[in-house]
Amino acid sequence: MSANIYIVEDEEPIITLIKYNLDKEGYKVSYSDNGNDGIKEIKKKLPDLILLDWMLPDISGVEICKNLKKDNRFKDIPIIMLTAKGEEEDKVKGLNSGADDYITKPFSFPELLARVKALLRRSKPSVISDTVEFDDLKIDRMTRRVYRKDTEVHLGPKEYELLNFFIKNPKRVYSREQLLENVWSENINVETRTIDVHIRRLRQNINLKGSKELIRTVRSAGYSLD
Repeated sequence: MSANIYIVEDEEPIITLIKYNLDKEGYKVSYSDNGNDGIKEIKKKLPDLILLDWMLPDISGVEICKNLKKDNRFKDIPIIMLTAKGEEEDKVKGLNSGADDYITKPFSFPELLARVKALLRRSKPSVISDTVEFDDLKIDRMTRRVYRKDTEVHLGPKEYELLNFFIKNPKRVYSREQLLENVWSENINVETRTIDVHIRRLRQNINLKGSKELIRTVRSAGYSLD
């Protein structure tokens, strides 16, 4: 799995349990224990799915959900609400706020995992598939091999990670800062101009003779796979 999951939850034992189990499944997991930090980090990290607690110390999960869903940049990120509220009226309120699914505490991890997988499979198949294609480009995630028009192209580790990140949301424009946050997250001291160097290398490797340009530069905005 290469999906990035973000948890917003104020109960440390629940964070620990979910993160431990999702890590074992191969997901990349980040979290915040309050709503305001959660919103800021979600907008930087652009996760593939959010696990969002209803009751938070500063702002409710319902309000966070509404905040994200009304913004075109984040409205397509699927959200699963986690809550102790089990009444049908509460479930309806959570779903009406824009949540894609709802699970009541206490819950079993296998149930949560099944819902995560089902939602990603439905809403973001390019995130969890072992093989994903865009135009005449194909990535085999099991072998970390990349093909263009059935010809294998060889990429460095960061070029591969960049391409794998782009292909999750083709045509979406990512700023240099967002690429740093998501591809170089383990080294936040990397300069933004490093992005340009790796984008240039990526272009050189995937642009075979006679093939069209797939990496688009959007002036003053960033890059996209387009």
